[in-house]
Amino acid sequence: MEWRDHGILLTMRRHGESAAIIDVFTEAHGRHAGVVRGGASRKIAPILQPGAQLDLLWRARLEDHIGSYQVEPLRSRAAAAMSGRIALAGLNAVTALLSFCLPEREEHGALYKRSEQLLDLLGRNDVWPLAYLRWELALLDDLGFGLDLSCCAATGATDGLIYVSPKSGRAVSRDGAGQWADRMLPLPPVMQGKGDASDDEIVEALGTTGYFLKERLAPALGNKPLPEARARLVEVLRAVAT
Repeated sequence: MEWRDHGILLTMRRHGESAAIIDVFTEAHGRHAGVVRGGASRKIAPILQPGAQLDLLWRARLEDHIGSYQVEPLRSRAAAAMSGRIALAGLNAVTALLSFCLPEREEHGALYKRSEQLLDLLGRNDVWPLAYLRWELALLDDLGFGLDLSCCAATGATDGLIYVSPKSGRAVSRDGAGQWADRMLPLPPVMQGKGDASDDEIVEALGTTGYFLKERLAPALGNKPLPEARARLVEVLRAVAT
């Protein structure tokens, strides 16, 4: 069996003396592992850096085998990732979350496209934090934990939405929250695409999306802890905002 696809390299680890096992988020075949013969060599190892865009040919005798990859680089994102703290922390957070969240060999074509576009913005610190927030919202939605921010869960109102219910993931207005306001999560305007996206608002919004990643998505995946790379990114963005 064989197929050809494009993919984003998520992780690489040595296998034996000279081979490597890579985990790649592919456009049509989801998160898919495979062996690269000679992948730990001086010639190929520099290509196999997290975030790299690869052309992949996968072969295996049977579909459920790990199989082997032939790889060709399409573009490296190493230089962009090393351009600053936000870029490096961002690349690590994106690849770690994709490795953490995605089931093996399940197609997520729309999320793949979003991930590719997000990684292509690395180094663009004027737009990247907002793009990352939107990517996290899309990640939650794609995996079945999307937030409904269209109207108040309690009153149906579409104005004055300032909270998100931690139970339902739906927007709530001040009047709708009532006595439960102190138990709600913040809904900054940036999450609804309103106003200017300040660094403070983006960090606040990532606190809300982080709640659903930790308290809803992670338990569904066996209650594994979220990757530390995501927390490091939030700390970097918080430091920039202050």
